[in-house]
Amino acid sequence: MVIELRSRGEIDALAETGAVVAAMLAAVNSHVAAGVSLGELDEIARDVAAGAGARPVGGRVISTSVNDEITGGAADGRVLAEGDLLSVAAALERHGWHARAATSRTVGPASAGDRALIEATGQALADGIAAARPGARLGEVCRAIGLVGRSAGYGIPAVGGHGVGRQARQDPAVPNDGHPARGIPLRPGLVFSVEPIFTAGGHDHLDPDGEVLRPGDDSRAAHSGHTLAITDTGPRILTT
Repeated sequence: MVIELRSRGEIDALAETGAVVAAMLAAVNSHVAAGVSLGELDEIARDVAAGAGARPVGGRVISTSVNDEITGGAADGRVLAEGDLLSVAAALERHGWHARAATSRTVGPASAGDRALIEATGQALADGIAAARPGARLGEVCRAIGLVGRSAGYGIPAVGGHGVGRQARQDPAVPNDGHPARGIPLRPGLVFSVEPIFTAGGHDHLDPDGEVLRPGDDSRAAHSGHTLAITDTGPRILTT
């Protein structure tokens, strides 16, 4: 495992990419509505990225996962319908620095079940970030996320965050559950994404369908995420 620590100036550069990711997600979410295609959302995202001089990662600016899709959904011609649960994961590169984030929302009013699922991933994201203190272990972040999901009875598939920097994906892996005494020590300069993903059915099973991952029981999935840096004073969220 190769762990890279970033200087304050490098973290500032990462935050510039992160600001574009945040603006792109905000623009996409503002256009989510019944009758809008995933391809239209992709066009909006690409316009924001291009206007800021940012480039797609792996050919995609966003991944759009609907209902039981956990991750990997393509922004294609599918049209959103009232009641759909949409997760949008965004990743960009700008001036050699990468950042990623994710959000989930429903199309139109949310059912009680969808609302609880989305709120749980948001709470897990907040708890995971709060646990990312210098001197703590990475396992404390993972366990803070897992406590939210497990206590609510949700499934926690084996996908999550990871290191971010000059590459879109690098060490360390940041799973969404773990033991607080395990994992690398969190040192200032470490940059990684925190990405809670929960499924409503309560099972951790993953059912690959090409690039798309599903829970295998048709239950819905929600995804929240930020890229953050460990600093001397605590976590700094870079995708705002």
